[in-house]
Amino acid sequence: MDLKQTGASRLLPRRLAQGAAALSMLAMSVFASSAGAEVNSTGLAVTDTEVIVGQLHSATGTMAISETGSIQAERLAIEQINASGGILGRQIKVIQEDGASDWPTFAEKARKLLERDKVAAVFGCWTSASRKAVLPIFEKENGLLYYPTFYEGLEQSKNVIYTGQEATQQILAGLDWVAKEKGAKTFYLLGSDYIWPRTSMKIARKHIENVLGGQVVGEEYYPLGNTQFGSLTNKIKLKKPDVIFAAVVGGSNVAFYKQLKAAGITSDKQTLLTLSVTEDELLGIGGENMAGFYASMKYFQSLDNPNNSEFVKAFKAKYGNDAVIGDVTQAAYLGPWLWKAAVEKAGSFDVDKVVAASAGLELDTAPEGYVKVHENQHLWSKTRIGQVQANGQFAVVYESDLIEPNPFPKGYQ
Repeated sequence: MDLKQTGASRLLPRRLAQGAAALSMLAMSVFASSAGAEVNSTGLAVTDTEVIVGQLHSATGTMAISETGSIQAERLAIEQINASGGILGRQIKVIQEDGASDWPTFAEKARKLLERDKVAAVFGCWTSASRKAVLPIFEKENGLLYYPTFYEGLEQSKNVIYTGQEATQQILAGLDWVAKEKGAKTFYLLGSDYIWPRTSMKIARKHIENVLGGQVVGEEYYPLGNTQFGSLTNKIKLKKPDVIFAAVVGGSNVAFYKQLKAAGITSDKQTLLTLSVTEDELLGIGGENMAGFYASMKYFQSLDNPNNSEFVKAFKAKYGNDAVIGDVTQAAYLGPWLWKAAVEKAGSFDVDKVVAASAGLELDTAPEGYVKVHENQHLWSKTRIGQVQANGQFAVVYESDLIEPNPFPKGYQ
C-alpha cells in the first residue's frame, strides 16, 4: 500500500492514517525479517546494519599479563574488518566482559553474553580452566567460541574453534626437538596447578618415558599467582635435570624466572623449555632474566614474512611502539578473521551454518603464515622453537612442517 501515490494520507481521518502507516511499517518489517532470515535464523543480535559479538578474557587478576594481548589483537582484527566493510554488510559491535582470572566469573559472563546479549560469536578465554567452565554453557545455548590458547587437547566441541595448538603440535614436537638437539634424557616437569599444566605434563611424561626412553626426575605444581619458588630451585639444583619443562602461567612467571636467575639456574648451566612464556609474559619477566632459555610455540613476533610485518606494524600503530605480540595474541587475531570467512562462506550468522562452513577454510594472510581449519575444528600449524633474547624477543631456531591437528592422540589419553 503506497499512500504517497494516492494522497490518501491527507484525506483519511487521522486515526485511519495512523493505522495505514502502521500497516505499511509492519509490511516493511515482515519483508526485512524475511530478507534477513538467511543470515540470521537463530535470534542472534544481528540487524540489517550491525552484528554483536562478545569478548571474554581476564582484563584483571593474575592472568591479565597473558590475556591483555588477546583483547588487543581481537579488537584490532575487528577494527580492520569493519574498515573493510564489515561482515555481510554489517559492522561488528563488541560487548566486552572481564573473566577476572576467576573460573566461576567466566561462566557467569558467558551465560550473560549468550542468554541476554544474544551475541553471534565470542572471542575469549585463555586457561583451560576458564574454557572448561564456559563450555557447557556454549553447548547448551549453541553459542560459538573462538579459543586462542595452546592447550592440552583431549577435547573437541562443535561450539568451539580452536585457533591455538593442541598437545601434539606443541608438547610432543617440543620434547622431540629438545631430546634430539640437546641429547636430553632427564626431565623436571613443573607447572601451575590446574587442568592445562597437569594434563600437559601427564602427556609429556608418557612421551618422555614411552617414546623418548627418558626419565622424569621431578614433577611440581603451584597455585595460580604463587610467587614463592625457593624450595623448587633447591630441588632442581639437587636433581640436575637435563631439561626443565615448564608450564607456569600468568603473573607467577615473573617471580619464577627471577628466582631461577637469583639461584644461579641460567641458560649457560641449564636447558629450560617452556610451553607458556610468550613475548607478553617476557614484558613482565624481563628478557635478561630468561635469556638463552627456549619456548615451544607456533608464532613469535620476530617471524620474518610479509604477513607478519604488516601485522606487527598495525599492532604497534594502534597500541604503541613498546607493545609486544606473543603466540596467543596472534592466535586471537585469527579468530575474527576466521569467523568472517566462515560467515561469508555460509551466507549466514547461524552458528550451525558457520561451523559447517569452517571446515577446510584456508587463511594465507595469517601472521604465522598459512593456516587451515581441520574438520576437528583445530588448525594445521607449525611448531617453532624460539630462544629468549635479552631484549624480550625470541630468535627462531627450529621450524617444523605443517602438523595436522590431532586432539586425541593414541596412547596419550
